[in-house]
Amino acid sequence: MLNRRSLVISSALSFAGTRSMAQNRSLVLGFAQVGAESQWRAANTKSIQESAEAAGVKLQFVDGQGQQALQIQAIRSFIQQKVDVIALAPVVTTGWDEVLTEAKKARIPVILTDRSVETQDDNLYITTLGSDFTEEGRRAGRWLLRNAKPTGTIRIVELQGSTGSAPAIERKRGFDEVIRAVPRMKVVRSETADFTQPKGKTVMASFLKAESNNIQVVYAHNDDMALGAIQALEEAGLKPAKDVIVIGVDAVKGAFEAMRAGKMNVTVECNPLIGPQLMDLVRLAADGKPIPKRVQSREGVFPMEIAEREYAKRKY
Repeated sequence: MLNRRSLVISSALSFAGTRSMAQNRSLVLGFAQVGAESQWRAANTKSIQESAEAAGVKLQFVDGQGQQALQIQAIRSFIQQKVDVIALAPVVTTGWDEVLTEAKKARIPVILTDRSVETQDDNLYITTLGSDFTEEGRRAGRWLLRNAKPTGTIRIVELQGSTGSAPAIERKRGFDEVIRAVPRMKVVRSETADFTQPKGKTVMASFLKAESNNIQVVYAHNDDMALGAIQALEEAGLKPAKDVIVIGVDAVKGAFEAMRAGKMNVTVECNPLIGPQLMDLVRLAADGKPIPKRVQSREGVFPMEIAEREYAKRKY
């Protein structure tokens, strides 16, 4: 760990070089967002935009529309504009080495937000700010082990996030890690629904048809897909959260509304309100200060039983 941290400090300093900022000049942050595919993403974007304004950081914002090519194009534009820091919420985990190398050569530090990447050189980015998606999958699995019926086979269907994205890969990995120890827990269907409510409904309807409604659990990689699954369950004449356990991830208000209505069992929090933390990291990165390689947000698990009490506290 000490060696890794020393690498982080060295990387931060090497990026900074001549980029240490004068105190009287506003920082410019180029941010390449994934898109606007969910309630979570809308809250994440709003948090970053409002936090930048409050911190006096000039934000150059690009909506990647779920396309890696658009995000790469945005990063190259940020490099040409000579922004002070680049933040990236990568749509997929791979394919970033070339453009991140270009940013490093331009001495512009890169902060990953929400999602991680797989690169040949971890020093192509300064830090990753966000959630532990694998642990979110584990939390969903642990909740299910505690709350599923004690005997008999539990047939689970899984609504995955966008193919190749870090949340989809890691939330699946964490969930599988927990339930594989219990042979009666079986994932009988698993398919991407791209983190959207309409596709969640469509894919869930196909699962119900293929499994003759013999499904005990829906595990959705985000709440929007879970809400779509609830619609499909109801249209099939089933009672979500009663006939079929419904598990989501994100803890958006829509999930709390579904739990208050008795239609969803639990949501695992993935906090999108990382704007203030990001602005702190932007200033540290611009000044070449040491930054941990991973900065995590605080999160919990919210079952139906506490949804009414917690609903008023939700900010997204």
